[in-house]
Amino acid sequence: MRVPDIRILLVEDDDELAARVQKTLVGGGFDVERAEDGERGWFLGSTNSYDAVILDLGLPIMSGLDVLKKWRNSGIDLPVIILTVRNSWSERVRGLNAGADDYLAKPFYSEELIARVNAVLRRQRSTGSSQGFAVGEFSIDPSAGAACRGDQTIPLTGTEVKILKFLHERRGRVIQQSDLVSEIYDSEDARGSNTIEVYVARLRRKLGKNIIKTVRGFGYQISE
Repeated sequence: MRVPDIRILLVEDDDELAARVQKTLVGGGFDVERAEDGERGWFLGSTNSYDAVILDLGLPIMSGLDVLKKWRNSGIDLPVIILTVRNSWSERVRGLNAGADDYLAKPFYSEELIARVNAVLRRQRSTGSSQGFAVGEFSIDPSAGAACRGDQTIPLTGTEVKILKFLHERRGRVIQQSDLVSEIYDSEDARGSNTIEVYVARLRRKLGKNIIKTVRGFGYQISE
């Protein structure tokens, strides 16, 4: 069944892999546009409207990591799934730190790819339709994907907003990492606590080191 107006940007230089990914996405009902190098991918993502991006990190001309950093630094917060080499944890961490919403290790199953895309789209829709809330000195605007303090506006990804919202709704309580994992990812997704630690560290860099407190041995607590 066709999913109307859902546009995916695929940034992948490997022709064989790109053809397989594109066939899978089109079969899932998505419109797909491909960029064969990082510079082209950065340009398309900066000048066109997409619902999500699948981004390889090992790209010619401009690396996927640099593409992602340039998008985030310019306030472009569209959901990004990075493609990484299997078991390359350091590569996944670099991608998440740069602002990725999820990652997919090569090789992967077609069904998993569709599930990942649908998951980031659901997270984007759920954060975009919710009301604003306050965390510490910041006002969080889910629809804009931003944290505001006075004249300062800090872009946030959909995943970052969802983590803040989940903690905010349970302020005063200590939230275990496993609860955050269950909230951020689909129940069938296997995720380690290290991934949540990367997201929390990213939010601390953006909003201040005390925005989320770590209660050692128990979990996390949002600033009042």
